[in-house]
Amino acid sequence: MRSSFRRFALSAATIGAVAGALFALAPSRGAEDAVVIPPPALDEPPSQGLETVVLAGGCFWGVQGVYQHTAGVANAVSGYAGGSKSTADYSTVSTGTTGHAESVQISFDPKKISYGKILQIFFSVVHDPTQLNRQGPDSGTQYRSAIFTTSEAQKKVTEAYIAQLDQAKLFRKPIVTKVGKLEGFYPAEAYHQDYLTLHPSQPYIAYNDLPKVENLKKIFAENYSEKPVLVSDAKVTN
Repeated sequence: MRSSFRRFALSAATIGAVAGALFALAPSRGAEDAVVIPPPALDEPPSQGLETVVLAGGCFWGVQGVYQHTAGVANAVSGYAGGSKSTADYSTVSTGTTGHAESVQISFDPKKISYGKILQIFFSVVHDPTQLNRQGPDSGTQYRSAIFTTSEAQKKVTEAYIAQLDQAKLFRKPIVTKVGKLEGFYPAEAYHQDYLTLHPSQPYIAYNDLPKVENLKKIFAENYSEKPVLVSDAKVTN
């Protein structure tokens, strides 16, 4: 079920007041706690050109926001993966019956950031990979943890890393992230793109997603970029 903060447009003054009240009454962060984890023992060698992977880890606003601040990422587009093109729209996906997951297509330069580092950030600060069909205040299969790979090499590295993390017992529960081949990715509506950057005072963003970007900055300082790479700049919209 989607938090009511996402469903209504509020004035800037109202947003600020609500966000302030939330922070006064709540713990220091609303996002899932970050977990410091080692990098993958197995990683891909650097290759020429951009590489792409699609990640699902709850609401795509936060996932996109983290990777837009990750150095070496050329583009991060919110969208839908795991279902058909005919049902790839927000209202239908939100029913939880389409097979889609809210996802982010990440294009990155392997010479600047490895695929393994993309995964390390995903499991460490982006989301809690032990939550089944939910993330933070959102629940349903559309919020599941999933990695849609675009090559056999990615699949091999991903599965090995999940096994590595489970064996190390760095999380309190086993990882439930599903790994599968990408069959199709469909960009989300334009108003979902760059949402974290455009609406930093929106209560859902302030409480659930901005702490993830802060954790990226703290834990992966060498991979953090202050200036986000925006979809609007690349003109990749639906």
